[in-house]
Order: sequence, then structure tokens, then C-alpha cells
Amino acid sequence: MLRFLKTAGAVALMCALAACRHSIPENIAATVNGRNISFVELEKQYQAQFGSANAAQKPSEDQIQIQRLEVLRTMIDNEILLQRAEKEGLMATDADVEARFGELKAPYTQEEFQRQLALRHMTVDDWKAQLRRDLSINKLLNKDIASRITITDQDVRNFYEGNKASFNIAEPQIHMAQILVTPNPDPSVHNLKNDKAQNEDQARRKIEMLNDRIRQGEDFAMLAQNYSEDPNTAPNGGDLGFIPESALQKVSPDLKKTIDGMTPGQVTQPLHMQEGYRILRLISREPAGQRELNDPQVQQTIRETLFNRRDNLLRAAYYEVARDGASVTNYLALSIAEPKK
Repeated sequence: MLRFLKTAGAVALMCALAACRHSIPENIAATVNGRNISFVELEKQYQAQFGSANAAQKPSEDQIQIQRLEVLRTMIDNEILLQRAEKEGLMATDADVEARFGELKAPYTQEEFQRQLALRHMTVDDWKAQLRRDLSINKLLNKDIASRITITDQDVRNFYEGNKASFNIAEPQIHMAQILVTPNPDPSVHNLKNDKAQNEDQARRKIEMLNDRIRQGEDFAMLAQNYSEDPNTAPNGGDLGFIPESALQKVSPDLKKTIDGMTPGQVTQPLHMQEGYRILRLISREPAGQRELNDPQVQQTIRETLFNRRDNLLRAAYYEVARDGASVTNYLALSIAEPKK
């Protein structure tokens, strides 16, 4: 009898798996709490992120599928958070979307704006829909995460005492910011405009455009956030932090000579370097020596470091909890793992 039950259970499981394979819908990439993510939506996001780069690099079909899975995973996570934002009444309003859309569109001519849409394989409606999702999720994360983070004066003192040696500058340093433009397609590059040069000609024209706008008085940090192609510094307005003079000398003696001749606030002309094109801004020069806790710059650095640590930790945990509480079926993954015969 026991052997019969085991055999029957195995048969039932095999039938269930077979039914699952045959029940994969052709037009649905995933469902999140009963809400569909279609393959049409997935393809739009996929083209926006990888379309231009893939046109130049021609990845294999396996690589394309890996990319699609990555995009779909992000879409699933965003859908989970979007549904949370809906439940908490945190959806972005039409006014929010139009205001943000206007900010993003303002720097472009109509021709440049249409080119940006074409590069992203998006329509105006697509872009606005994406903005609504992003703004709504940001509202949720600000409410549930950022608002919970408090950095006390004691936290700052403890960090300083535990890391005092790192605030002792052994040699003079230079505080700089940059705008970087590279000629190679790279889907990992993200800035506020999602603007990426795809070749040498585009990179040269882009850096010249940015140089003109800097000379016309536009804010360097905002241009860096909007257009710089360094994903590590663009979110911080291009801030490179403090660089020892000896390190700058090793990178390029000619560059160090150029920087030595500048005063704080000055900006270089576009520099053609190995990675592409750079425009550098000298923020300040710092002499060697111990930085004390009462230095406002030291306190700001510590508060930002502690905030970012906690923010990253809480976000990671928040995403995991949100996933655990959601009902998700990834049909694209199922179709790859359990292909139809």
C-alpha cells in the first residue's frame, strides 16, 4: 500500500509538472499578485536598456535571454513596490509626472528629444508611464526607508573615533568633480537623462555641448547628474572626492600641471583621455594634516557615509521582505527551465 501511494504521488507530481509546462501563456512574461507583465512590456524595457548596445555588440541568444531575465527581475521588483505604493496612497499625481517630465525634457531641442526617445525605443506615453512608476516607488522608499534613518551626533562621534586615522591626510589633496563621456555603448551607464554616447562622433558632440552649457553658466553638478557617463560619480554631481597630488601625478603629469594652474571653481576644457572625454572642475585644495571632528566637511562626510550604509541595508532587507510577501510567477524563467517538448 505504501509503495502504491509513493508511486501515485510521483505520477501526480509528474502530471502537475507537465500541466505546468503546458499552461505557460505565450503573451505573459510574469504575474505579480495576479497582475500581468506582458512580453510587450518586457520587450520595451529590454530595448530601452540593451537595444543600442546589442546592435553594436551582437550578443548570443543565451546572453540575450540572460539580459531579458535581468530586466524582468527588475520589472517584477518594481511591480511589487508599485502595488505597495498604490495600497499606501503614494502614487505620483499627473502634476508630479508632468513636472518631472518637463525637467527632463527642458535641456533638449525638439529634435534632440525625439532622438532620445528613439534611442530608448520609447514614446512620450511610455516615458511618462515609466516616470509615474519611478516617482511612486521613490515616494514609497522615502516613506518606508529614508524617513526611518536617523544619524545622531553620537553616531558621528563614534565613527570619527573609530576611523580617526582616515581623516589624517598624509599629503596635500585636490577635491575635484568630473563629467565623463565615453564613445562605447554600455547598458550599465545610468544618469538622470539616461543619455549615453554610442560612438566617437556622438561622444565628441556631446562633450562639446556640455562644455558650451558650462561656459554659459549652467550648474556643473546638475549637468554631471544629467549627462555624465560615470555611474559611480554622476549621482553625486560628478564628485570625485579628494585625490592625493601624487596620485594625480601618476595618472598624468600634464593633467597635474593643468590642475596646478587652476583656482577653486575653475573648469577645464574638454580633455581627450584614454576612457573618452572629461571635463574637470576644481572644488578645493586641502593641505596635509589631521582633520578634526568639528570640521563641517568631516561631519558631512561621516553623515553621508552612515546614511548610505543604513539606506543600503534597509533597502536590501525591504526588497527581500516585499518579494517574500508577493505571489510571483516568472513565466519567462519557467519557459527556459522547463521548455515545451
